[in-house]
Amino acid sequence: MNKGKVDVLLGLQWGDEGKGKVVDVLTPKYDVIARFQGGPNAGHTLEFEGQKYVLRSIPSGIFQGGKVNIIGNGVVLAPDLFMEEAKALEASGHDLHSRLHISKKAHLIMPTHRVLDAAYEAQKGKDKVGTTGKGIGPTYTDKISRNGLRVGDILENFPEKYAKAKARHEAILKSLNFEYDITEVEKKWLEGVEYLRQFPIVDSEHEINNILKSGKSVLCEGAQGTMLDVDFGSYPFVTSSNTICAGACTGLGIGPNKIGDVYGIMKAYCTRVGAGPFPTELFDETGKTIRDLGHEYGAVTGRERRCGWIDLVALKYSIMVNGVTQLIMMKSDVLDGFDTIKACVAYKQNGVEIDYFPYNIEEGIEPVYQELPGWKTDMTKFTSEDQFPKEFSDYISFLEKQLETPIKIISIGPDRDQTIVRK
Repeated sequence: MNKGKVDVLLGLQWGDEGKGKVVDVLTPKYDVIARFQGGPNAGHTLEFEGQKYVLRSIPSGIFQGGKVNIIGNGVVLAPDLFMEEAKALEASGHDLHSRLHISKKAHLIMPTHRVLDAAYEAQKGKDKVGTTGKGIGPTYTDKISRNGLRVGDILENFPEKYAKAKARHEAILKSLNFEYDITEVEKKWLEGVEYLRQFPIVDSEHEINNILKSGKSVLCEGAQGTMLDVDFGSYPFVTSSNTICAGACTGLGIGPNKIGDVYGIMKAYCTRVGAGPFPTELFDETGKTIRDLGHEYGAVTGRERRCGWIDLVALKYSIMVNGVTQLIMMKSDVLDGFDTIKACVAYKQNGVEIDYFPYNIEEGIEPVYQELPGWKTDMTKFTSEDQFPKEFSDYISFLEKQLETPIKIISIGPDRDQTIVRK
């Protein structure tokens, strides 16, 4: 933890690495938790004291009493879904109104953005990207084309601004001959806008830099994962924002010299949701076993996640583009029962072996595996690394050597307590 700096926590694979749990474990050390990109398409599941919570837009530090949580300008926010999420948390006894600050510059996901999302996907036919249909892409498109509505817009002449943006969408939908009815959704959405007004709506870039100036510590939380980054992921099967560390600078208004540690989160294996290339995907019984043991179903959508062995080629690439300083390995316990574990150490691209992540991984890519002995031990009750079986310690050493980055934290189960911080 660095006083006067932001530490960044992000996923290194295709999302779903377990960031929510780690933020919750790390937050006691930080004064402020800030979310810098993404929208309600990313669910962070947290489990503690027998309760399960799914956060979509609200930073995972909200459960730690007294911490300030900031939704940054790089986030896209759906007022209706935000209201639903916030009210559910309030019902469970968490006071959000004083502790959750929202950037004026965050963009609003409108009801018509979701309709556009569905219309564009329908148009693509078999080339579907496999979006969650939450309107994320069209909202970021409007942001980039300078047609977006922002949270700050609800404070002045909002009905006029909303009507103008909606009319623009309606014209596009008409040209696509897409049938829809947003009457009910819009009612709830406008109710959500009123609800948003109850929160501190702030100039988050000033707030965060003043917090840093006062010597306090900030943890920045990303959504999705590096391989879904719009620039560096498996394009076009990606999300519409920068999920990498640089996204924390643009999504919160922080200078690069203010970044301290970069925590990269990975699973001990690999998963992916939706369409798109996935070199180490397993279509056999092993893949199914990993899915069942790891409960690999989407936190928001319930979709089955595709499962495969760990991909070290992709991970090295992620570590490089993010400047990762320490690694956190999740779901190690899922591999507890396997006789052998595989790790992809290179790709064969059209018959030629390569050890770097190429421009296109859509076809002609074959993983080259190294096999390691499994540890065949139930580690879920362990409380320190001294209890690790030799084979698991060897697996960690192998990964650290390959990735040239220390693995600092290891998760051996979903609960907050099932987390081992290595010496």
